[in-house]
Amino acid sequence: MIPALSTLAAPAQYAQEVKKSRFLALAAPVTTPPEALAWLERVRTADATHNCWAYRIGQLYRFSDDGEPGGTAGRPILQAIDGQGCDRVMVVVTRWYGGTKLGAGGLVRAYGGCAAECLRTAAREPLVARRTVRVWLPFAALAPASARLAEFEAAQRAERFDAGGATLELELPPQRVEALRQWLADLSRGRATLQDVDADTG
Repeated sequence: MIPALSTLAAPAQYAQEVKKSRFLALAAPVTTPPEALAWLERVRTADATHNCWAYRIGQLYRFSDDGEPGGTAGRPILQAIDGQGCDRVMVVVTRWYGGTKLGAGGLVRAYGGCAAECLRTAAREPLVARRTVRVWLPFAALAPASARLAEFEAAQRAERFDAGGATLELELPPQRVEALRQWLADLSRGRATLQDVDADTG
């Protein structure tokens, strides 16, 4: 049985010192790669020696050693995310060099351990299954629909416009899809369309 994944209920941090080098792990819940990278830019510390990071968002992941020897920082942070059963999470571990080299093994332990401890002690919440749907709306229905998406626990991920209206990509709990479909049909007098992207891709 696959264990249930969780994300963070709120940003978290954990600090430790290893042979006079200071390490600070900052973790936050994220839902898209651009959101993860934007958060990195906000928390990156300019006067630090390295700002190493990793994120996991479903099947999407990236990591960076930010100047540390290859494989000694970013990948251990990603392994900490996976090892703690986390998803939709970004972790940045910042290091201020203290004058003593740690060696490759020491770096792996420091970065991975700091990230893992940050996640282990963070407030967590279970990940709720969500479906991706693509909705087309005529312009007249766009504003009232956008104003009430939260009632269906729907989060907007993308938006594209054409001559007659807009296509929204939404993420919402599976059990709310049919209710949203019916409500949009009523709102648009039958003109709105809703396509279940997850069902189409299998």
